[in-house]
Amino acid sequence: MPAQQNSVSELVNPDLQKERDGASFRVDEFARWWHGGAEKLRLKRELEQELFNDMTEHNTLLHYKSHEEIFELGLKQSFEVAKKLRAMQQRINPGGNDIWPKLYSSTWIWGAIPAGNPFGVQFAMMVDAIKMQGTDEQWERFGKRVENFEITGTYAQTELGHGTFLRGLETRADYDRTTQEFVLNTPSLSAYKWWPGGLGHSCNYCLLVAQLYIDNEPMGVQMFFVQLRDEETHMPLPGIDIGEIGHKMGFYGTNNGFTFVKSPASVLTYFTMVMMRCMIAADNALLLASAATIATRYSAVRRQSPINPNEPEPQIIDHVTQQMKLFPEIATAVAHQLATNSLWSMYYETYGDIERGSYTRLPELHNLACSLKALCTADANAGAERLRLACGGHGYLTSSNLHIIVASAAAACTYEGENTVLLLQVGRFLMKSWRAASEGKPLTPTARYLAAPAQGKGFGKWTGDLANIVSAIQYAAANKVRLAFESMAQRLKQGQTQEEAANNTGLELTQAAELHGRSFIAATFLAHVTGPAAAERSAAFNRVLQNLLELYLVHTAQRHLSAILQCINLSDSDLRTLQTRIETALRKLRPDAVSIVDGFDFHDRTLSSTLGSYAGNVYESLFALAKQSPLNQQPVPKSFQTVLKPFLKSNL
Repeated sequence: MPAQQNSVSELVNPDLQKERDGASFRVDEFARWWHGGAEKLRLKRELEQELFNDMTEHNTLLHYKSHEEIFELGLKQSFEVAKKLRAMQQRINPGGNDIWPKLYSSTWIWGAIPAGNPFGVQFAMMVDAIKMQGTDEQWERFGKRVENFEITGTYAQTELGHGTFLRGLETRADYDRTTQEFVLNTPSLSAYKWWPGGLGHSCNYCLLVAQLYIDNEPMGVQMFFVQLRDEETHMPLPGIDIGEIGHKMGFYGTNNGFTFVKSPASVLTYFTMVMMRCMIAADNALLLASAATIATRYSAVRRQSPINPNEPEPQIIDHVTQQMKLFPEIATAVAHQLATNSLWSMYYETYGDIERGSYTRLPELHNLACSLKALCTADANAGAERLRLACGGHGYLTSSNLHIIVASAAAACTYEGENTVLLLQVGRFLMKSWRAASEGKPLTPTARYLAAPAQGKGFGKWTGDLANIVSAIQYAAANKVRLAFESMAQRLKQGQTQEEAANNTGLELTQAAELHGRSFIAATFLAHVTGPAAAERSAAFNRVLQNLLELYLVHTAQRHLSAILQCINLSDSDLRTLQTRIETALRKLRPDAVSIVDGFDFHDRTLSSTLGSYAGNVYESLFALAKQSPLNQQPVPKSFQTVLKPFLKSNL
């Protein structure tokens, strides 16, 4: 039985079964590849069985609950998941290293805590921050208690008035020499910590980011382990004003709230945030993949609008316009997954360097994390909304769960670094890189494509093969970097300050940064599909990946055609060929689309969608869940007697 299906007794929709029977490749091979090998896939499925086997209520029914009920449900579910993970570890790996804290903040548990995990930040950020940046004594005293769930905590950085601009944070920590204490102070309303997950009413400690002052001299941003609430009574400690920030578009149960030995390298303070940006980029690749799974399965079941008169209504996935809504998002999810895998590899290599006392690779990691965080979240937000619209009116229902995916991606566009600000940071990195390339100096690996253009070498000839398209995207990115650099230089020559020139060149900097990120994603996708790893895959699976790569690269080239045409000559025939290739790629992917999203291996509980379950019984699911609405539990609601009937009898 496929892992996604909740029940063997549920018959699969015949249209979906037909799609699966007609696939050109083995879904289990895709699933093993997507999840990093057979062992990881096995562990994921075993974990899902552990977490979901006793869940009966449909996840989207939580929207009928009150704000307080959802908060309490989030608490109960998060603790239940922690207990199940701990029990699972003791069963399969007794006496081994604790792996459950990492699993607790993984995407695998999403379906078990549909309201949002109020302790996700505790295990995703706080534990690692103390472990990496605290002393051995601090880890023994504080970190282990956090990791063992003896206390609850969060990472408190963002303020009501400041987010991405860390140097602007207003929270102060003044060192008192007489008492040898740090005096923490929120000097203004805008300095209130605002947004940390779990801070509202769930946590009794936090890792607080503040500006350190010694003898009233600023010493930069530092982190402090701070108790917020009494461990026994949970009452806020004296002098602490704390609560939750109110209802949000999503993450209903997350309970967002308000409220010296200097690091060996000042940039290390930001390393936890870099790690979170890597995680966010990867998570949003999965958000887009989950939305694509729902919309693709729905499109294979939904029938409407005959293509030829007097013929039966076709599956809407047979409409080319519908394919254009679905398939590019599937390809983008795959491209982002591969790119973020590369990002994680760089993260762990950099982490190893830092442990050995080397920080030279941190700037490149920081800029790549900024770039992919911005692009993956923006693409997931826009793509998930396109996929929601692709489901027509049914996509508007909360039972489709697409609105939650859209809202989750929308939130990710702003937390842990607002996307435009991140692209501007990448733009500054590219300005330094262009100068270095122009002077013939060494470049970081992700910026080496700038070397030839900066030395005046042209693109060559457009051939349109896949490697040529990647080169064209890189060359267009390099040209955008050049134009931004020249604009900056011109403004500086006119007497503008460095900061003024950067602000006034902001549009060009963000354009260059976006294409820089796109070129990395495209090059990574190409290298994976055509590189040595292809020999380990079946020919049939390689053809599927080749088709996805073709669609992604041609579609990306079309999206950024103005930037390409700005520096590369394409004929009318070349442009027409790009359009033809898009249509051909859609046609090639059509027979495999359902099986590709099956290969993502999302459990029904994780998708939590009436439109996207493995069995695909859409109409039955929609009707069954509608019947469970609180308003449908009695034939006549009490409001008829108290409101509707009196009005109808009032002779208006």
